[in-house]
Amino acid sequence: MGRVVELRCITCNRVYAPEPARYVCDACGPLRGTLEVRYDYDELRRRLTPQSFAASGHAGHWRYVDLLPVPSPGPAGALRVGWTPLYEVPRLRAHLELPRLFVKDDGLNPSASFKDRASSLGVARALEVGATAVTAASTGNAAASLATLASSVGLPAYIFVPRGAPRGKLAQLLMHGAIVFEVNANYDTAFDLCLEASARFGWYSRNTAYNPYLGEGKKTAALEVCEQLGWAAPDRVFVSVGDGCIFSGLWKGFRDLLAVGLAQRTPRLVGVQAAGAAPLVKAHAEGKAEAEPMEPRTRADSISVGVPRDQVKALRAARESGGTFVAVTDEEIFAAQRLLARQAGIFGEPAGVAGLAGLLKMLEAGQVGHDETVVVLVTGHGLKDVDAALDAAQGTLHPVEPTLAAVERVLTRAR
Repeated sequence: MGRVVELRCITCNRVYAPEPARYVCDACGPLRGTLEVRYDYDELRRRLTPQSFAASGHAGHWRYVDLLPVPSPGPAGALRVGWTPLYEVPRLRAHLELPRLFVKDDGLNPSASFKDRASSLGVARALEVGATAVTAASTGNAAASLATLASSVGLPAYIFVPRGAPRGKLAQLLMHGAIVFEVNANYDTAFDLCLEASARFGWYSRNTAYNPYLGEGKKTAALEVCEQLGWAAPDRVFVSVGDGCIFSGLWKGFRDLLAVGLAQRTPRLVGVQAAGAAPLVKAHAEGKAEAEPMEPRTRADSISVGVPRDQVKALRAARESGGTFVAVTDEEIFAAQRLLARQAGIFGEPAGVAGLAGLLKMLEAGQVGHDETVVVLVTGHGLKDVDAALDAAQGTLHPVEPTLAAVERVLTRAR
């Protein structure tokens, strides 16, 4: 295990001991006072080698337990999370004239979402501190992920979702036995209610921008990317952004590898938001350290966020990495969803493929070099939101009688 030496506020730099009940900075509060987990990097630098992780004996992202804030996965390691494939996507490369493009498919995690990386850490931490229940607010993926991982260890899960959450994600929640509160409001209100309830009832909070340990799970995707590229960082990483937690978690992972001497450089991070929910795009363009709230409007439900909870960390990550944020329309997201499925065989949900939509937009604008090594993260499987997928597919059903002649008539019309 990496020895956690402190939790540090990202706004005021106040330092706290890594106590079980510590979530945010007392002085700065939940939105501005998110904490960062800090390790004894000198000790880790002396001990870790590229071979250390493969020799750990743990499956999935738990191979990086030496860089995580738990001594072992324990029962939370029962489901395989992480170590998802980094595909070379030859047809998509040729189509985009981008020969060093890679796509990492996190839709292959147990709940079909990137969020399993954080949930597995949250459940492991909950068990370590003796929690009797876990909770989260989510537009769907984080909630479904927590319900999945909690059920694998027998922890009750209390979930807060906003009205209109996709049916596929609600089905996962109910199937795994979670108690689901469907809040008659948007995600931001559901998040606030979840924090109130967790404080009142003593539930362990899995909310990523609130619980500092959850980002440590998300950083494992950055560790995997570097290891899968032969311990070399890519030039750019594109990923969808809602609360900003994945974005900041990735940056933490790349920085941790640099701190322990297992990477020589870090990539530029590009966070992609839906145009109808793009407060970080606006804040970054204006050089601000915080975002102005907005009413989100997008079909990409997992990034339909008007008040990004990890905004300070996310904006800092963009600045420090030399990266940026870009906004894409829902139509551009749907086009990227079709392109990825038809050129690479990877089916992502709208929020899951927003990163690719951002790459397409920046390529068209000449803002990405064709000689760059680029990684696009797909954060959720397409079956998470079937209604959106049917709209995006733009396909046609051809009802036919059970005769070859009927098939031939359709083929003739289609030519």
